[in-house]
Amino acid sequence: MSTQERLRDDAKEAAELITSIADTVDRGSGNLKWRHFKGTILSVIGWASIIFGLGVLAILIIDVINRATGIFTGGQNWLTWDFFNNFDSRFAQRAGAKAAIVGTLYTISLTILFAFPLGVAAAIYLEEYANDNWFTRLVEINISNLAAVPSIIYGLLGLQVFARWLMLDRSIITGALTLALLVVPIIIVASRESIRAVPLSLRQASYALGATRWQTTWYVVLPQAIGGILTGSILAVSRAIGEAAPLITIGALTFVPFLPRNLFDIFTVLPIQIFNWTSRPQDDFRALAAAGIVVLLAILLTINALAIYLRIRYQKRY
Repeated sequence: MSTQERLRDDAKEAAELITSIADTVDRGSGNLKWRHFKGTILSVIGWASIIFGLGVLAILIIDVINRATGIFTGGQNWLTWDFFNNFDSRFAQRAGAKAAIVGTLYTISLTILFAFPLGVAAAIYLEEYANDNWFTRLVEINISNLAAVPSIIYGLLGLQVFARWLMLDRSIITGALTLALLVVPIIIVASRESIRAVPLSLRQASYALGATRWQTTWYVVLPQAIGGILTGSILAVSRAIGEAAPLITIGALTFVPFLPRNLFDIFTVLPIQIFNWTSRPQDDFRALAAAGIVVLLAILLTINALAIYLRIRYQKRY
């Protein structure tokens, strides 16, 4: 075969190769366009779902605010000073949420006092001190499962252990201990994630300088993880504020026309007060329930705003 024929054959093979590559590129471009199209469709569906959900939520909030204040339809404003200063009553015009608001503040303050140290201490032990064995893994699995247990189960546990066995009866301390059981697993999980996010190099640098494990944990790990710990704990407490089922189970009252005199006195909280008002047939009590919902929403939004601020304030970038 002559040199000219070989060159012609090489050119033919090169042309076939270029054609094959071009066909492959065309098919790839088509697949890429199809993937972009599917991505656009999914984005539209996602945004539509978000807008729909937020729209329904906005409608519900506007309706509750209107029922409580009459700001849009010119109805009666129930969210007045008397609402905050009066106790519950059989007559809607005289009823207020003073006992429920004070009971909520008492209960949540004690819940934080019981749950926060216990949850953070358990998280520190599991992350920094516990050995990786079958018992530790069993504890971790049970903590994760407890975080998803329905709240009424904690109410039954609190009724049996605190109200009956410890004879604390239907008191504020019983409600606070029951809610502490509810939020401790959540605080442990959130605190462990924050502690685990601290880079190992910081611990190693502390050990290299002669610090003990506790000194490293106290002076190095916790200051770096405190933002996530506080955020998770505050969000856990915000869940406890809105719980009614466990407190109803332990026997918290729906009608309390006085302030608790001590931690062993009977009590009520805002969710139970709202439940009581919504169960009555008169429209005025339902308007009072809407006012209570507005107050509860304001408390929850304030707590969540505090959590966001703390997360931004203590956020670390490595």
